[in-house]
Amino acid sequence: MAWSKTYDANSKEPFKLSRTKIENFIKCPRCFYMDRKLGIAQPPGFPFTLNSAVDCLLKKEFDIYRAKQKTHPLMEHYGLKAVPFRDEKMGEWRENFVGVQFLHQPTNFLVFGAVDDIWINENQELIVVDYKATSSEEKPTLEAEYRQAYKRQMEIYQWLLRQNGYKVSNTGYFVYANGRKDLVAFDGKLEFNVDLLSYTGDASWVEATLIDIKKCLDSSNIPDYGAECDFCKYQKQILNIK
Repeated sequence: MAWSKTYDANSKEPFKLSRTKIENFIKCPRCFYMDRKLGIAQPPGFPFTLNSAVDCLLKKEFDIYRAKQKTHPLMEHYGLKAVPFRDEKMGEWRENFVGVQFLHQPTNFLVFGAVDDIWINENQELIVVDYKATSSEEKPTLEAEYRQAYKRQMEIYQWLLRQNGYKVSNTGYFVYANGRKDLVAFDGKLEFNVDLLSYTGDASWVEATLIDIKKCLDSSNIPDYGAECDFCKYQKQILNIK
């Protein structure tokens, strides 16, 4: 089935709504509306190819332990009694533009998001895991303002899995790879310190946000310029709007 990229209030077909687009709505309803309703998207950013390489290699590494159904050394180091979840759906759940999906009946949105990894603990609860890569002299934390989006990302994945009938742990984990700058030389390789950051999610906001998105898209009025949106500020300056 060919999915429409723009919203049509008269269509009976489910409207596909990604985890990323939900985050875009939270950041700026106007830019979201312009994109999903009018088909006017922001210019794309540059791809984070080094981050993608770290993501790919971490998946390969954890897949080795998934096949053996053994605990990864990182889990052991942090005292986590879990193994990578082995299921035929993992390939689908990790695939971009597919991911874990759920049809939200009140809005007719087909909500989806591609996970990095899923582990399973001794209580047979699924654990949402997300890989992150950075290079900072400070030890990574989840406190920075822009990293609040990481928390919402995890909460949507937890919500999606629960809507599919899975028992899901409230606690998820970020596998954080931090590129080292303290080495003597590059020598053709980049070394990382890897930390495991836990986060207790609360997805109670998701339902109300989906309803708000539905109201936004059904409206014939474009939302106001976002006060904190850099793209809106740029547009206002170009158009000389006070």
